[in-house]
Amino acid sequence: MQGLRTTRAVNALGRASHGRLHTASPSILSLSLRPQRSLSSQTGPSRPQNAVSLSRLGVSARSLQARRHASSSSSSSSESLSKTPLYDLHLAHGAKMVPFGGFHMPVQYSGLSVSQSHAFTREHASLFDVGHMVQRVFSGPGAAAFLQRVTPSNLEALQPHRSTLSCLLHSDGSGGIVDDTVITRLDETKFYVVTNAACRDKDNAYFDAEMTKWNSGHKDQEVTQEQLNGWGLVALQGPEAAAILASILDDPETVNLEKLYFGQSVYGKVKMRGMQISSPLLISRGGYTGEDGFEISIPEDETVHVTEALLSAGGPERVQFAGLGARDSLRLEAGMCLYGHDLDDSTSPVEAGLSWIIPKERRTPDAGFHGAEKIASQITPKSKGGAGVQRRRVGFVVEGAPAREGAKIQGDGNEIGVVTSGCPSPTLGKNIAMGYVKDGFHKAGTEVEVLVRGKPRKAVVTKMPFVQTKYWKGTAPA
Repeated sequence: MQGLRTTRAVNALGRASHGRLHTASPSILSLSLRPQRSLSSQTGPSRPQNAVSLSRLGVSARSLQARRHASSSSSSSSESLSKTPLYDLHLAHGAKMVPFGGFHMPVQYSGLSVSQSHAFTREHASLFDVGHMVQRVFSGPGAAAFLQRVTPSNLEALQPHRSTLSCLLHSDGSGGIVDDTVITRLDETKFYVVTNAACRDKDNAYFDAEMTKWNSGHKDQEVTQEQLNGWGLVALQGPEAAAILASILDDPETVNLEKLYFGQSVYGKVKMRGMQISSPLLISRGGYTGEDGFEISIPEDETVHVTEALLSAGGPERVQFAGLGARDSLRLEAGMCLYGHDLDDSTSPVEAGLSWIIPKERRTPDAGFHGAEKIASQITPKSKGGAGVQRRRVGFVVEGAPAREGAKIQGDGNEIGVVTSGCPSPTLGKNIAMGYVKDGFHKAGTEVEVLVRGKPRKAVVTKMPFVQTKYWKGTAPA
């Protein structure tokens, strides 16, 4: 059955000389970066070996409640959790495992604290397991038009081997976001879509309903969907990522990393253990940390071998595993959203500061995607006759104690918003946060107060990303 599943998945992806993918922003636990002094392994009837208490890592009850609400597949029962292909390798490297998005996932490793792992990524390279994400392939003559119906993206104009950050929108016209995603055009009739693990059940129901409606009304433009269940997905992130990956490429001239820019992908083979050569792997330049890096989609039976090759190529002084804890603080420094916290069903792309994902030609009431009329009115500010928005997503630098999710924001003596993500920034040595404020308080430099444990703390609205991104765009990081 494994061989059959792999063959079907390979056919779905349409292996060719070129292609691309890019993972969507994965749902990551909102973790504390205070020193972890009691991370001893615990065992029990419902806890896997090397599991660690979420409360010890500073995961708030609000975070867990939001995550459980986002997906019924997220469960604390070890019997109901799935495992990525790298599960045993994580344990061998001293991973502390937690339930997340319906999977056993590593939150950190015994060799480094969360903040140390964060710094290691910025200085060298880290390898993240994102195999819990949902990898989908939509195929058929109507694939582009269908995806343009459920997202605000112009996918008919998207070139092969390119991707776009996007979001799934509710069909009720509210403009609310079902999930955030990245969509890659593989060829004229095939698109690769990665969605969040914690939204798996919700997204499955959404796509099933939308495809049923689409196919019933477009007999000559039918669309099919296949999930690449069991496939591995790893993210190699950091300034040494390119050199590490290049050292194991089977044909570095064919896969020229110098000319593989941010947002592009290519198929390439790598040298695995014993000098065996892998299948063609879809290698994407991008990531969720703000660093230069790559995300690699791998057949299930090769995931461990490819991952071990990457770890061996760099050595522990250049590349190490990193978990959900470091991934969360890295993405917050990069100003990236986390679904279920910074985005949800009631949030529109305009409120979330994501208007840039909507191309100009799609910013009209009759653009044809769900919620187009509402979103078009929000894009146009009140001063120009539009509806504008009542709230906006912004970043903050907070004095004193760090502001966590749920902290109230005050301005001019009134409550004006709420924090949706927050942590100490290991890179900046400051407390950073993200949240929504009333329109008018969103400009950089605006001084506000955040209630931390009932005590007002000074905060300043700050442009994001908090830390300069280092995406590879050819001549210099950008």
